[in-house]
Amino acid sequence: MAQVHYYGTGRRKNAIARVFLSPGSGTVQVNDKELGAYLGRKTLEMIVRQPLEVTGTAGRFNVRATVSGGGISGQAGAIKLGIARALVQADPNLRPVLKKAGFLTRDPRMKERKKYGLKKARRAPQFSKR
Repeated sequence: MAQVHYYGTGRRKNAIARVFLSPGSGTVQVNDKELGAYLGRKTLEMIVRQPLEVTGTAGRFNVRATVSGGGISGQAGAIKLGIARALVQADPNLRPVLKKAGFLTRDPRMKERKKYGLKKARRAPQFSKR
């Protein structure tokens, strides 16, 4: 019999995460590495685990995520959204809890484009009086 797994896609800044949840002991793997080894920061680990902790499903699902693009912070946010979406697919009754916590909303903030005449998006060249 095929193993049951649930899928969710998460995006944040330029990062895209494909998240698969399967019933298990609660391990989290990102790009075939343990979560702590991949992200390297406790705060980012906490961000990734938030949807599981809020819903109380921390020990019920194994998480396998494939992430590409962006930096580690954006990737952590993408994994979080992917986990939340996969949890809703696994159990639709969790939707109100995740929605209230704001985990099902894609963060729309992106890097602002650079404008001509400026050094960065808003940083102007240094002004010289003389």
